[in-house]
Amino acid sequence: MSDYNTELCRFLDGGISPYHTIRQAADFLKEHGFVPLRMNKPFEIEKGGRYFVENGTFLAAFSVGSEADYFRIAASHTDWPCLRIKPQPELLAGGCCKLSVESYGGGIFSTWMDRPLSLAGVAMLCGNRATEPEMRLVSWQQPLLTIPNLAIHMNREVNKGVPIKANVDMLPICRAVQDGFSKDGYLLNKIAEQLGTEPEKILSFELYAYCAEQAQFIGFEKDFLSSPRLDNLTSVHATLDGLTKTSGKGISMAVLFDNEEIGSNTPRGGDSNVLAVLMEKITLALGMSRAEFLDACMNGLLLSCDAAHAAHPNHMEFADGAHAPILNRGVALKRSPRYSSVTETCAVITDLCRRKDIPLQLYMNRADLPGGGTLGSMLSSMLAMPAVDVGVPILAMHSARELMGARDQEAFCRLCEAFFDE
Repeated sequence: MSDYNTELCRFLDGGISPYHTIRQAADFLKEHGFVPLRMNKPFEIEKGGRYFVENGTFLAAFSVGSEADYFRIAASHTDWPCLRIKPQPELLAGGCCKLSVESYGGGIFSTWMDRPLSLAGVAMLCGNRATEPEMRLVSWQQPLLTIPNLAIHMNREVNKGVPIKANVDMLPICRAVQDGFSKDGYLLNKIAEQLGTEPEKILSFELYAYCAEQAQFIGFEKDFLSSPRLDNLTSVHATLDGLTKTSGKGISMAVLFDNEEIGSNTPRGGDSNVLAVLMEKITLALGMSRAEFLDACMNGLLLSCDAAHAAHPNHMEFADGAHAPILNRGVALKRSPRYSSVTETCAVITDLCRRKDIPLQLYMNRADLPGGGTLGSMLSSMLAMPAVDVGVPILAMHSARELMGARDQEAFCRLCEAFFDE
């Protein structure tokens, strides 16, 4: 297993919630000499420096080159389709305690059933001031939940495709109920127990149910990687890996957004001003004028990094001829009116990959099957910056477990490194 895959698996297994992904990213950046800054304080930075800011489920890391008159930005997202636990979730039925959830993003519900699931996220505790609560990560690192399927004897049409109701079929069970059990506050007490605090000190929490199975290499030749959260932790890892290895002359940035799976229209999402504000703070701290900041944007380039659809061996009818990437044959360059890629930026990535001998494939959706959106279009339009969409080809996108080629992450990381250095 290559060093790229070893590191990727560490991100996949550790990124059990967007909050945990950001904490893992921050630790990774510190290991590579990046200095933390605060978004709401003046930046003290200099050419040659490496820095990052984080805010809950958002992180931006950047290095300042010797020229610093243009931006190279690689953007990805930390969220994935899942189930989120409601604040007062406990329900009793059939001798079991189950948890009320809300579905997040466009997941394939059936793949979440009959699997070991766990919980991870954050709890907000009383701080010194009401406006400054203390944020604590919480996770159990062991299976806690499962969503049992209804037996085929009671659901004879299940293999023909049966509608799944999130508020009925997707409620995970967490314990058996004995006499004297009181459901009220049960989960809150478990969170407090895990954090070593009192329940009354917990003001709110945000917990994600996640697939409690680790990344695994499969196949006779171990040439496939099966894992939860390939979309989009493959991109999180590649952008950070590329940035830590860069020696670019401009301002190189790796930006991790939240909420891409629900449209990005949040304060930590790509459809917000958070990146533009951060970029202007950087240029002001370097003594640049507003005009110089705008020029740096116009001279910049954005790499929008998100997983791509690979050709499905059992359903080639959904592929578009030569525009369907194949596992283990490199990064996918994504073209469609829904993406930010244009002829000029596609030419840049194609030439870059040729010069660096990086395997590159082309993805376009079938004309009557529009694909999903990405960060690229909204970011490039707000920043007036040329952009291009790329990503690792995967199968079973938005399943509880997804599948990729074991050789493709190395190509993706090398592309990100070359992008920052160019």
